[in-house]
Amino acid sequence: MNSPKNSAHKDVITVEIAQTLDGLFRERVKRTPGKIAYRSYDVLEETWRDFTWKEMADAVARWQTALQRENLAPGDRVAVMLRNCQEWVMFEQAALASGLVVVPLYTEDRAENAAWCLEHAGVKLLLLENQTQWQALSEVKNPPAQLARIIILEAMTDIMYAFNDNRVRTLPEWLPAETAQNPEPVSPDPHALATLIYTSGTTGRPKGVMLSHHNMLSNAFGSAQVVTVTCEDLLLSFLPLSHTFERTAGYYVPMLCGATVAYARSIRLLQEDLPTIQPTILVSVPRVYEKIYAGIQTKLAQGSALAKFLFNLAVAVGHSRFEYQQGRTGWQLSHLLWPLLEKVIARKVMDKLGGRLQQVMSGGAALSPEISRVFISLGLPILQGYGLTETSPVVCANRLDDNLPSSVGKPIPGVEVRLGEQDALMIRGPNVMLGYWQNPQATQAILSEDGWLNSGDTAHIDKQGHVTITGRLKDIIVTSTGEKIPPADMEAAILRDPVFEQVIVIGEGRSYLSVLVVLSEQGWKMIAAQCNTDNDPIKLARNDYAEEIVLEKISRQISGFPGYAKIHRAELITKPWTVENEMLTPTLKIKRAKILDFYKDEIERLYAGRVS
Repeated sequence: MNSPKNSAHKDVITVEIAQTLDGLFRERVKRTPGKIAYRSYDVLEETWRDFTWKEMADAVARWQTALQRENLAPGDRVAVMLRNCQEWVMFEQAALASGLVVVPLYTEDRAENAAWCLEHAGVKLLLLENQTQWQALSEVKNPPAQLARIIILEAMTDIMYAFNDNRVRTLPEWLPAETAQNPEPVSPDPHALATLIYTSGTTGRPKGVMLSHHNMLSNAFGSAQVVTVTCEDLLLSFLPLSHTFERTAGYYVPMLCGATVAYARSIRLLQEDLPTIQPTILVSVPRVYEKIYAGIQTKLAQGSALAKFLFNLAVAVGHSRFEYQQGRTGWQLSHLLWPLLEKVIARKVMDKLGGRLQQVMSGGAALSPEISRVFISLGLPILQGYGLTETSPVVCANRLDDNLPSSVGKPIPGVEVRLGEQDALMIRGPNVMLGYWQNPQATQAILSEDGWLNSGDTAHIDKQGHVTITGRLKDIIVTSTGEKIPPADMEAAILRDPVFEQVIVIGEGRSYLSVLVVLSEQGWKMIAAQCNTDNDPIKLARNDYAEEIVLEKISRQISGFPGYAKIHRAELITKPWTVENEMLTPTLKIKRAKILDFYKDEIERLYAGRVS
């Protein structure tokens, strides 16, 4: 395991010094102007390009000058719909320095949803990545009419004429060639509204979470006391910056500490970028680790018995060493095998991740304990945390020297937690949102007068203060027999088998549980082979023997659950759930209610004529 780094170093910028998010940027430029701030891939030159903090400051001044020409007043909303890149940072810092409120949008979001958010927030200026995005937005039933300016990053020069809309400009047309002198920042109140983040709700319309400069700045500073980022660190950023987790942990925290951020070309090219960039820190959601884990399991299944034995031995010895290093168990003689096992097994896995990772943050959803155990045992120190958009977002996180993978760690400095009714996790601190934009009823429903926010998640807090998320109040399945079952735990267990790509456990008000499952490409091939038939998902989905095979595999994965949690039926879904077909949120969370409604006929067939 890698030893923790010393977090007390001179380059960390405090909340008191920064005051605001744009104040944080200016202080960073002042302290380390010549240091590399960002690295991104230049498609035309086919090479990685570096940007120093001074170069970023010069660019931000140009963007701020352009914004000041737009007749915008402090408090006006401006939106950004870009992939992760240095221009995202330039735009936001210029907007914040001008006293504007930034509304980030997901590039993968549906045009109708993005248009609704723009209209609801009253956005006056919008920065887009390409002209296809504006084409889609302008064609929705109710396009955002209040937009006064649309800037397009990648576009043809005569785009204004192509759209017959004088509001549209290309970025080169909109930006001034140079800035005579740096514009003065507006310097708003630290507690003033800085951003409106629309939650990618799994049900209904998204809500606009109002976060102040102090909300996000204090959360970044608290997080920096836990993750020990230093000015020598290099982060590879691939989660969208419109996601609060990436924005705080992968943007503001590195800025606080003076670290460098490299922007991955895409999720698809992540396996190529990791060994090229060789990051020391990674911020991710569980789905990335699940994909890598599935790949490892597939390779092991195709390998020799000796390869499987050595891999399992490396995991067992590595996990024992981890528990010893955490002070939870004693030294074992088997630890002497580690140098050999690390060279033969663990190092090969770590090299595929760049070979230099010292800590990895996982958040956004629960990470399977089995997947976490495998990676930690092989030398990848995954630090699982917990948070909400409404809390800027980090609430709890594990530390390198206090890592309990079954939990989400202890609250970060400055944040309080307690258990409320039905063991709901309650949160209070400087990171808690101002409220929901133009939605006082929703604000009152989640936020008490004395500042406690109801997370909606159920939890357990041990004597040492570690928080373990046990379920979600709204997602608990209550069967007709009165048993209460948190489906997320069972789904995570089922997904440990690489034949499964996606899964939803169902059974609300029913006498037994069933599942809707999407198989992986490997899964369909395996089921077809065992059924001795063609690999035709549509035919296999109607094959009774295929269902039996799936149920048997599921049964093995959930053997540790109570008897009443047995899965009796399975429906094989032939098409994956995606953002494009509206079954996933832009943050890749399953829209449970949407899926249950879409497949209501299939679900009824699962229970037709059965009283088991």
